[in-house]
Amino acid sequence: MKTLKEKDDFIFGLRPVIEALEAGKTIDKIFVQNALQGDIYQDLKNLLAKHKIRPNFVPVEKLNRFTRKNHQGVVAFISDVPFERIEDVLPQLFEAGKTPFLLILDRLTDVRNFGAICRTAECVGIHAVILPEKGAAPINSDAIKTSAGAIYNLKICKEKNLAHAVDFLQQSGVQVFSATEKAQKLYYDVDYTQPCAIVMGNEETGISKEVLHHSDEKIKLPIEGKTESLNVSVACGAILYEAMRQKIREVL
Repeated sequence: MKTLKEKDDFIFGLRPVIEALEAGKTIDKIFVQNALQGDIYQDLKNLLAKHKIRPNFVPVEKLNRFTRKNHQGVVAFISDVPFERIEDVLPQLFEAGKTPFLLILDRLTDVRNFGAICRTAECVGIHAVILPEKGAAPINSDAIKTSAGAIYNLKICKEKNLAHAVDFLQQSGVQVFSATEKAQKLYYDVDYTQPCAIVMGNEETGISKEVLHHSDEKIKLPIEGKTESLNVSVACGAILYEAMRQKIREVL
């Protein structure tokens, strides 16, 4: 079994993390020991605030699971993929005359599911993938490999609050469709040719109640067998290709 160090790119220690931030490295996740104090930590705290990065405060035992070396109460995971904000990306799409086609992944935690979904998303022409700052799968080498490098060709937006991001999209004229087994409407009975965003939820708990509440439509895939649900990457692929089918038909 691979250790965490073998699987993920991370750095630890106060000074190394500060230097990474100052060098413009993209921080995917950062874990800080509860009640950490000191002048150097204050410098790091100020830098995190400047870059709008929210740390995850955890007990020292969790940090010790990442590394047995002297982490000084800080472990940060680095991403090769730059993160953007949907508030910046969406106006650029409209200005370029494009019909926004977006994907929201609500707390997906499986790295390979995430990578597979990004591969499909890039193939169908998704303009941006929107993720929560907390609770999402790390964008690491496994995710990039599973996506066959497609992640590099997508805009990845990390948002502090997905429900607020949904509100922003709706106020900008984007329809938001949430995939849930609780829906009455089937996924091929909605119009994806308009500016739209499709929401896929966590592998175990689905889409959060808050995001569902803010959605314009709830959609589902029909299930005829005894198995209650599809793997999220398979379900996402079916919906995205139906959306692309409609878009191609609209052009023709």
